[in-house]
Amino acid sequence: MTLNVSDLTVVRGGVPVLAGLSFSVAEGQALVLRGPNGIGKTTLLRTLAGLQPAHEGSVDYPEDTGAYASHADGIKGQLSVKENLAFWAEIYGNSADESVYEAFDLVDLKDRIAGTLSSGQKRRLGLARLGVVGRKVLFLDEPTVSLDGFSVKLFARWLSEDHLAKGGIAVIATHIDLGIEAPELELAPFKAAPDAASSDEAFL
Repeated sequence: MTLNVSDLTVVRGGVPVLAGLSFSVAEGQALVLRGPNGIGKTTLLRTLAGLQPAHEGSVDYPEDTGAYASHADGIKGQLSVKENLAFWAEIYGNSADESVYEAFDLVDLKDRIAGTLSSGQKRRLGLARLGVVGRKVLFLDEPTVSLDGFSVKLFARWLSEDHLAKGGIAVIATHIDLGIEAPELELAPFKAAPDAASSDEAFL
């Protein structure tokens, strides 16, 4: 399994922001996106994940294997930690294995109502969703927001030892060093020309 991107142009608000992107990520590998705020990292990730159309070029990977996770936690505050993970697992036809709770340090929080968790605990719960959806190709937008150093290491260990080591793929936009071996793609050279125009309907 490989993620192949060829001559890709992505748009934000109907205007191209990145153009001429081509790269491949093989199974078991990650790619880290680098660039200043506003360069188009989120727009690129959303396009790769199929949440908005590409203006030009192509994105190819096996159907129904991708999942996008933004820096929002995406949890239901009125449900417990266990109920949240069970909800997401059921949507994807899976179950929440005990190892997911251990990987994200949630064992002692299973019965806690999600709305009562600290911001860091909520973030760990949000990331734990990735461990129950069963998707091989992950598009991660600033996944470690609100995490302390210990929790960043937990996430990096899960990503490396549980996801990538089992043949997964990850494309990650982050400003921090996750401590994993992965090539980096600097997006600044792919910034679209200021006068580039698009007739596509705007997607935000």
